[in-house]
Amino acid sequence: MNLRRLFSLSNITTGIMVLFLVLVLVNPSVKAGVMQGLMKVGLFQPAMPEEVNTESEIAADMSFTDGEGKTFTLSSLRGKVVFLNFWATWCPPCRAEMPSINALYEQFKDNKNVIFLTVDTDGNYKKANSFLKKHQYSLPLYVADSQIPGDLLGRSIPTTVIINKKGQIAYRHEGAADYGNEKFMRYFQQYISK
Repeated sequence: MNLRRLFSLSNITTGIMVLFLVLVLVNPSVKAGVMQGLMKVGLFQPAMPEEVNTESEIAADMSFTDGEGKTFTLSSLRGKVVFLNFWATWCPPCRAEMPSINALYEQFKDNKNVIFLTVDTDGNYKKANSFLKKHQYSLPLYVADSQIPGDLLGRSIPTTVIINKKGQIAYRHEGAADYGNEKFMRYFQQYISK
């Protein structure tokens, strides 16, 4: 009789829920998967202003290095729209938004007026590159080659910044977001058209 109560549907369901919650708390991949599912149903949408911001402060300069050791500065990209994303492989929200950033990149990668910078904040290019390859993301990867200015990256990752052609910070969002949706793609296109 006690064995029957122990294995009741209610206890089994409770056990599964507890196991799921523990997995979400301790496994970054599970947490990222849950967040990706929530993105698909409309949560984690990036907050976008009604109008494109054309009058803001110039982004502080910094330098980046790619996998081949080539270094360049943010200021050298003036005249192009820069989609800048700070992330890390261990960060579940970063992992959750990667498919949407990859979708945005695939949409605009051939546009000569757009540059995508996905920057591993841990500075471990090899580990981050392995992560991108494992998940078949085609995103260009960089590491910071100088101090990251606070106006670009505050205290939270992921952080995404759009820098307009004048070098101004036009958009900044902290936390995971779905950048691969049509509404955001249209919003991003407005910066390219200006």
